Amino acid sequence: MSASEKIMNISPVGRVEGDLDVRVYIENNRVVRAHTQAAMFRGFEKIMQGKDYQSGLIVTPRICGICGGSHLYCASSALDTAMQTTLPSNALLLRAIGQITETIQSIPRWFYAIFATDLCNKKFAHHPSYQEVCRRWAAYAGKHFQIGVTASGRPVEVYALFGGQWPHSSYMVPGGVMCSPTLSDITRAYSILNQFRNDWLEPIFLGCSVERYMQIKTWDDLLAWVDEKESHKNSDMGFFIKVAQEFGLDTFGQGVGKYMAFGTYIHKDLWNQPKIETRNNALISPSGFWDGFNFHELDHLKVTEHVKHSWYEDYPAAHPWDEPMPNPLKSTNLHHTDFDGKYSWAKAPRYDDHAVEVGPLARVIMAGNPNNKSHQIQDPLFLDIMKVKGPSVFTRTLARLHEEAKLFSLVHEWLGQINLNDEFYIKPTQRDGRGWGATEAARGALAHWVEIEDGKIKNYQVMAPTTWNVGPNDEKGRAGAIEAALTGIEIADPNDPVEVGLVARSFDSCLVCTVHALDKNGKDLTKFRIN
Repeated sequence: MSASEKIMNISPVGRVEGDLDVRVYIENNRVVRAHTQAAMFRGFEKIMQGKDYQSGLIVTPRICGICGGSHLYCASSALDTAMQTTLPSNALLLRAIGQITETIQSIPRWFYAIFATDLCNKKFAHHPSYQEVCRRWAAYAGKHFQIGVTASGRPVEVYALFGGQWPHSSYMVPGGVMCSPTLSDITRAYSILNQFRNDWLEPIFLGCSVERYMQIKTWDDLLAWVDEKESHKNSDMGFFIKVAQEFGLDTFGQGVGKYMAFGTYIHKDLWNQPKIETRNNALISPSGFWDGFNFHELDHLKVTEHVKHSWYEDYPAAHPWDEPMPNPLKSTNLHHTDFDGKYSWAKAPRYDDHAVEVGPLARVIMAGNPNNKSHQIQDPLFLDIMKVKGPSVFTRTLARLHEEAKLFSLVHEWLGQINLNDEFYIKPTQRDGRGWGATEAARGALAHWVEIEDGKIKNYQVMAPTTWNVGPNDEKGRAGAIEAALTGIEIADPNDPVEVGLVARSFDSCLVCTVHALDKNGKDLTKFRIN
């Protein structure tokens, strides 16, 4: 550490679940390196060890109150591959509908309640659009904040129609789904989605039809769309595109520059005999790894987790099937952390020995792969944006907002494909085996690995999107995605480091519900502290 280097500890940072602490090292108001610290251990994998093979269907949806449906999707798929089940087309459709409606609701909830409120920070008060930003997006008081957060609850009403409840449902099981919807249920689902479209999606968010927005293919197309009509320019999407560049969100938060997606939404006719090796070709939202230049086919066997800087007993980096159950160190002091040693409860996942970013930006990049199959999403927009603008807080945020229109159109399509006279469940005949289930939760790549022996869970490993993005350094000292994105940012006011929050929230790290600072004794402070 140089004599001019200052250290800023921010604890916690984020607005979702858990505890994310950040330490940044600053020289001349610029972050020269950063450490992210997950300050909470839960141990869901240890809870399931030795339990009945179906325990993951009950336990893992309760890992999170925001993306429990995504965990259920992974848990049921992991059992399908382990138990060599047969899946009816209806089951694949209803699983996809549950997964996609959870993600559709998450986008406005995240944008208004988690991200956009930071644009009302006094840092941006000198910009021409600041007053309008506050009128729309100020927490609780903003006009569009209220409309957007209210509308976000509609899509999961569709989930509850088929899943019985949201969150924490367990309607997806190995062999299919435990529901048999009626024509009335399908009609009700259409009605709910149309209300969502008419109340918020088209008049407030897009300022146009879903179909018009989906015609955009390049960055120039997007800018032309903004200027095409006043309704586009004044929509929250159009206004955000303007404001984000006016406020400079396109100038910081670049990250590691490599992206990975597990993909999701399995085609109803292409994975009826679930096997890990056939999953990539069955996906509608494609999987893959992009190294910044070239696309590579996804192989889950290239995933490893590192614990050198995690508060667990050491073991070499390993694939989740080969990892031991996490064994926490017995003496861990969160307030006296050695950032050269172990400093986080998060592990450090790597893909093919690369630190990668997961999430909406990774997904929309994979959608631009020219080798995608005809049934897969084909959208070249963000490959063009990455060439023109590059990665940033703006690009990452725009990627998530961009997904809303496409996802909405897909769920409408799938509802029409359900055959009420066909099967929804086929009972499995096998219990033991090794399985892998994966999906794209709203925040990115999520996967479960399971090993079943004599009908009991021998090993269970969960790797969440935030683990990929918020994980610490690995065995080679390489930063995780958020650590890398924080490095290089300029902090204008050390007593109000909103830039750190904007970077973390652009990833939507699922860790905590508020922002404040703590001193070393855990006492609340009135302002951030530079040590």
